Amino acid sequence: MLYEITIPQFTKMLNNLNKILDKAAANADGRKFESTVLLQSRLAPDQFNFIRQIQIACDTAKLCASRLSGKEAPVQADTEATMAELKARIESVITYLGTFTKDDFNGAEERHISQPRWEGKYVTGYEYALQHALPNIYFHITTAYSILRHNGVDIGKKDYLGEMPYKK
Repeated sequence: MLYEITIPQFTKMLNNLNKILDKAAANADGRKFESTVLLQSRLAPDQFNFIRQIQIACDTAKLCASRLSGKEAPVQADTEATMAELKARIESVITYLGTFTKDDFNGAEERHISQPRWEGKYVTGYEYALQHALPNIYFHITTAYSILRHNGVDIGKKDYLGEMPYKK
């Protein structure tokens, strides 16, 4: 079950984020300003900027997959400074997520997941996915989306949600 609620959803949301970045770049071009203005934007003075929101969303997806499966995640240097570099980071994480299968998640529900900042405490893989990774990726993608909306980029809920699996 953890594979189904993480890998496909992370992949979908990162693809949606990539499309939103395209709209942000087009908006900056159309309004005749450097897209770096958007990349450095934030909603509050003590909040991470747009670039960091994207980096954390990517890290959340790859590290969740890594921690649940026991496979090593790629290391990224957090040096992105352009829309193209952010898109490349997103694509690299999507490619990494594409290497996972359901079998990689056997036993993941009960795996002990910890991080240094948790000071020796742990949660199960199931708890980690539902109470940390999923809310965290949605938080950072929503914040990135909100930064762009706040700056006048013409995006809406359909851009955020992406394609829906409608049935007839």
